[in-house]
Amino acid sequence: MTAKYSVPLAKLIKDNSYELIYSPKDTKDIYISSKEVGRPGLVLTGYFEYFEPARVQYLGLNELGYIKSLGEEDGKTAMERLFSCCPALIVITRGLDFPGYLIELAEKYEVPIIRTDESTSSNMSMLISYLGVELADRITRHGVLVEVYGQGVLIVGDSGVGKSETALELIKRGHRLIADDAVEIRKVSARTLVGSSPDNIRHFIELRGVGVINARRIFGMGAIKMTEKIDLVIELEHWDDSNPYDRMGLDNEYTEILGIKIPMVVVPIRPGRNLSIIIEAATMNNRQKEMGYNAAKELLHNLGMDDEIVAEERKIEAWHNY
Repeated sequence: MTAKYSVPLAKLIKDNSYELIYSPKDTKDIYISSKEVGRPGLVLTGYFEYFEPARVQYLGLNELGYIKSLGEEDGKTAMERLFSCCPALIVITRGLDFPGYLIELAEKYEVPIIRTDESTSSNMSMLISYLGVELADRITRHGVLVEVYGQGVLIVGDSGVGKSETALELIKRGHRLIADDAVEIRKVSARTLVGSSPDNIRHFIELRGVGVINARRIFGMGAIKMTEKIDLVIELEHWDDSNPYDRMGLDNEYTEILGIKIPMVVVPIRPGRNLSIIIEAATMNNRQKEMGYNAAKELLHNLGMDDEIVAEERKIEAWHNY
C-alpha cells in the first residue's frame, strides 16, 4: 500500500508564481493532497452530490461572470454554497477582480485564495501536471539512474556489483547522472515512472576504495540531471555458468515497478566485459525495439528461420498468458 502525499501551499505558490490573496494561517501549514482540480459551476447553482472538497477549485470568467449576473445578494448566496463546502483552495484566474464578500466568506470558512494572470484552461493543465508529480505514488530503490542517449536507465544489482563504477564510466563517456545509491521513483501517470535523487545525496557517488565524490563538481553541470523518465532497467549480476542467459533477445523481459511494466535486461559480469559499452548498446537496442525494429528477428529472417521466430513468439505468448 502506497502512502498518501501532500504538498504545502507555500511550496505550490512559490513554484508556480501565484499571488496570495488570503490564507487562514501560515501557508506552510496548509496542505494540498488531491491531484484533481475542478470548476465549481454546478455547486454555485446548488448541486453538491459529487463535489470533492479536497480538490483545488477554479474561479474563471464563467464562474465570476455568472456570480456577477445574479446581483450582489444572490451572488453572495451562490458563492457561499461553494465556500461552505470548505474546498482545499480557490484559484482565481486571468488576474480577475472579485467581489469584496469573497474575502468575508474565505475568513468565515477558512478557505485560502490565490490568483494567477494565466487563463483558466492553461493554468489548470499546468497545475494538474505539477500535482501529478508532487503527489505521485513513490518508492525508493537501491540502484543508479543515468541518462544514456536520452533514455533513463535504472541500473540495479547486489551491493558491490559495480553499479556506481559503471555510472562513473558512463559519465566519462558523455552521459548524465541522475541518482546514485538511492533512486526515488514516482508514478506520474498510468504509464510513466520518473526517477530522481533524494536532496541530501544529489550528485554524490560512492566509490569503494576512493570514497565519495561530487559528480557535478568534478565533471561539470553537463554531467548531471535532476530527473529522468525510466525507460529501461538493467540488472547487473555475477556471471553464473549454469544460467542460460538470453543470447538472441527476440522479446523483452519486463520488471514491474509501482504497477508499471518496464523493459529489463540482465547483464552478467565477468572480467574483460566493458559494462558501459554494453549498457550503451542495450539502451540503443531498447529504443530500436520501441520503434518496431528487432535485430534478432531480422537475423533469423536472413537465415531463413522465420518458422523458429513464429514458434518462439508463440511460446512467449503462451508463457505470458499462463
